[in-house]
Amino acid sequence: MAMSVGPAEGGEDEAISAINTTPLVDVMLVLLIIFLVTIPVITQSIALQLPKETNVPRQTKPENIEIAVTKDGDVYWGLQLVRDNEDLVNRLKKIATQQPQPEVHIRGDLAGRYEFVGRVVFACQRAGIQKVGFVTEPPARGV
Repeated sequence: MAMSVGPAEGGEDEAISAINTTPLVDVMLVLLIIFLVTIPVITQSIALQLPKETNVPRQTKPENIEIAVTKDGDVYWGLQLVRDNEDLVNRLKKIATQQPQPEVHIRGDLAGRYEFVGRVVFACQRAGIQKVGFVTEPPARGV
């Protein structure tokens, strides 16, 4: 049995300088299949008509109720601190019986938790208030 260890002249083999692209093609095909399978799942959704953003200037009327919610969760009716949630509901029930019913404008602190504002909205709902609005800062112009 004979075995060849190198070229007969004693010279060195030439190095193969071509890149083997078979593993690269395999990976790309696997990624392509994954994307083809997952894209239809991502793009399927229920057809809805989403509301458009509107910024309506606030009309300050004397009969409107201003409720402020601080970042600590304190609730103020105008400038007066409301003791608890039941006191707020009772006050709102008295307002809800008026004709025409006044609007309730809620001013929530930016640093406050949503829960605090949510409690006021829930109190308005329990009292039967029909129109609740949120007071925000107008967007900065020219930015």
